[in-house]
Amino acid sequence: MILQPLAPVDGDLPGPVLTEIAALYATNHAFFELSGDFPDPGRITVEQVAASLADELSRPGAEILLARSAGRLVGLATTLAHHPDPASGDPDPWIGLLLIDATAHREGHGRAVASLVEERFRAAGRTGLRLAVLDDNPRALAFWQSQGYTAVCRAKDRDLGRDCTVLRKALRAP
Repeated sequence: MILQPLAPVDGDLPGPVLTEIAALYATNHAFFELSGDFPDPGRITVEQVAASLADELSRPGAEILLARSAGRLVGLATTLAHHPDPASGDPDPWIGLLLIDATAHREGHGRAVASLVEERFRAAGRTGLRLAVLDDNPRALAFWQSQGYTAVCRAKDRDLGRDCTVLRKALRAP
């Protein structure tokens, strides 16, 4: 598996890649029903995905990483180099979203992508990594805990005020 940063070309995200990402999002309608990120999770459009990705990339230190296995887009991760609120005092980078093609769940792709994201931050000298899991998503909480993340606090997410559990994993030097 490889991770590739999604990079705009002449200020725009490439159309063919957007189509792939929209298809990936569409397989995850159950997650988007929980999250409320799209008005109709059963009909996520390329335009909605493009707007969502552009919003992610507008944040300082944001990166979108595309996960490919045998050339096929199997997932993506959005990351932030720092907490979006500088007043938080939080020194850790964050995973904003880890999304795996729902038709390929339980094949180890989520674990592989999480490990690769951790390795990127570890190689950059970072000592911890955080993320927030929506409280109504117990499967995600169980996944992240199985990856060694532990709950550090409860919070509301910044965008929609949803109840979350914030998790952290120490990134030890290899």
